[in-house]
Order: sequence, then C-alpha cells, then structure tokens
Amino acid sequence: MPEAPTRPDLAGRRVLVVENEYLIAEALREALEDAGAGVLGPVPDVAAALNLLAAGAAPDGAVLDVNLGDEMAWPVADALLARGVPFVLATGYDASVIPARYAGVRRCEKPADLDEIARALFG
Repeated sequence: MPEAPTRPDLAGRRVLVVENEYLIAEALREALEDAGAGVLGPVPDVAAALNLLAAGAAPDGAVLDVNLGDEMAWPVADALLARGVPFVLATGYDASVIPARYAGVRRCEKPADLDEIARALFG
C-alpha cells in the first residue's frame, strides 16, 4: 500500500482565506492555525479581501471560494496572480466554469481538506 503524501509544513506561513460561508471559513481558519499557519481573514467578500491585500505584505498563499454569494472571486484571483501569490480555488463548480486564465490554478472540491490545500499551495 503506498504511503499517503505528507503535508507541507505550514508553520509560519501566512494564508489568506476568502470564504463567505461562516462555518466553512471558521473550520478552515482553525485547521490552518492548528497547523501553525497565520490566517489573514477569513473575509467574506471581494472588497474585504482586496483591502487585506492592499494593507500589507503579500500572503504566502490563499484559499478562494469562487462564489462569494452575489459576486465571484475573480478580482481577488487577479490580484493574487499579479503579486505572484499561489492560491487554490475552493469550489463545488466544475472546472468548465473556471475562466481560462486560471487554467494553471489548482481547484479543490469543497469542503477541501487541509492536506489537499497545503499540497496545492506549497507542495
């Protein structure tokens, strides 16, 4: 039986979490912090995420919920791409609805587990 891949070390990594579903956001925040990561957010919308990005140093990675209620997370994804920050798209959407410019970005099915997210960001 093959060994499961190990999770990259998250200690000291700063991760932006953009998620509008409170319970999912809090569970992800808690899991990241338990693994030693610092969490920016979680924030529930594009404006709050862009404000966090503008306010300080770029995070080491980010987890974006694609659908933030009445808006899509694409402006945040564009800002992260422009800054060279790795991110994952956490979504239930099929890959066919993701714009082509994000073809190289990992997509994690919600609810994504921490190991999958860590490997996608830092593996």
